[in-house]
Amino acid sequence: MAQSTEAPALVEAARNGDARALRAALAEGADVTARDADDWSALDWAAGRGDTEAVRILLAAGAPPGATGREARTPYEIALAAGHLDAARELRAAEDAARGDGPAPRRTWEPYCRAYPAADLAASPDWPAGDDRTGRDGGTDEHTLLYLHHDLTVTRSIWHGEDVVFDAVTPRWERFCREDLGFTVPDDFDLLP
Repeated sequence: MAQSTEAPALVEAARNGDARALRAALAEGADVTARDADDWSALDWAAGRGDTEAVRILLAAGAPPGATGREARTPYEIALAAGHLDAARELRAAEDAARGDGPAPRRTWEPYCRAYPAADLAASPDWPAGDDRTGRDGGTDEHTLLYLHHDLTVTRSIWHGEDVVFDAVTPRWERFCREDLGFTVPDDFDLLP
């Protein structure tokens, strides 16, 4: 006997953006973990559509925010990839709450680095005076680029920990990096326009 390819009513309602049908399916006891032939749940479809109302309804009904199908993407990752910031915020908050281990850390890109002219970095009072390690030729002219990493260390290489030039991270260096250079490690939400 062939397996049915018909999507469960709850999944179909989410795929179509039909909040009334979604509520009706839930009232009839629909399984919030059910998936369609593409292995997408109702929460996946709501996330992909950016349907924040449906996301809230499904989460309130107990849909697991971190569940993945064969694509191995959570509804949060689906919403983020589709550029739906409000739905992504709801889903990230639900994932963080489900984790239950206190305030969630920012989801940042790590390792991360950003290139700066060596002379800009050497403007810090914490930068060693007369340091000849800053550039390949030993200088700090405007053509020499160095890489400031997520942990505020500086290297000649884009690779964290390789060819380290500066690793004396102090509170004053942190302030310099954040305030004077405007350095921050991007959050997932920074990906969205």
